[in-house]
Amino acid sequence: MYIALKILHVAAVVVFLGNLVTGILWKLHGDQTKDPVIIRHTMAGLIRADRWFTIPGVVVILIGGFGAALIGGLPLLRTRWILWGIILFTISGTAYMRRVVPLQRQMLDIARAGVESGKFDWDAYRALTRSWNLWGTIALVAPALAMIAMIAKP
Repeated sequence: MYIALKILHVAAVVVFLGNLVTGILWKLHGDQTKDPVIIRHTMAGLIRADRWFTIPGVVVILIGGFGAALIGGLPLLRTRWILWGIILFTISGTAYMRRVVPLQRQMLDIARAGVESGKFDWDAYRALTRSWNLWGTIALVAPALAMIAMIAKP
């Protein structure tokens, strides 16, 4: 059971981090077109991918990770690499839920309004993108560091 939960945990981490990286690449690709229709489609796709992969990934990461630790007899808060993984994953989740998600919705709203009115608010969109880049970096780097801690077990 320990190995099964560990495999589940690692697979979920791969999907979770892969979706975050892929989302960044798709947003860059969509933004480079400067086409409000494509940007709207890209932002809607990012939000959908988060619902399908990121959020379920978090649940499976937690079930697999906590389950493996408990079955393996590893104390969650006294095993440094697990504790740091939890802290970093919490930082990521906080950045994601409090900043990235609202920013993505705002960018989608701007893109929708731009498509409907024919006037895209590039200044507002760029300002939101700068903030999304900062908070998205935190939301990506923190779990990547957690993954390194889980592998290296310092």
